[in-house]
Amino acid sequence: MHPEDLDPEDGKLITLARAARARIGALEGAAVRDGDGRTYAAASVTLPSLSLTALQLAVASAVAAGASTFEASAVVTESPQVDDASLAAVRDLTQDIPVYLAAPDGSLLASVRS
Repeated sequence: MHPEDLDPEDGKLITLARAARARIGALEGAAVRDGDGRTYAAASVTLPSLSLTALQLAVASAVAAGASTFEASAVVTESPQVDDASLAAVRDLTQDIPVYLAAPDGSLLASVRS
């Protein structure tokens, strides 16, 4: 399955996550859509003093911009699952939204409920 098979707005999240990942060659990219329809994309960050998953950073960016709820999110990674820390970041604002897991080529691997 590819992002084109999803609702167009959900497919856009995978496209944004892929672009964020590719832009800096990160391990993963992520994107979230807030309750107002705004989207936020991010890549994973690993520094000596700070380490964030891509989804944690996307959530933080959305919250910093005033988001209080989410409609959907996506993670693009080579990992076979969305890690618990990423899911927890989404759950802090909204329970039970889809978290799409996609491979680097954009193919949809799973849809997890946060």
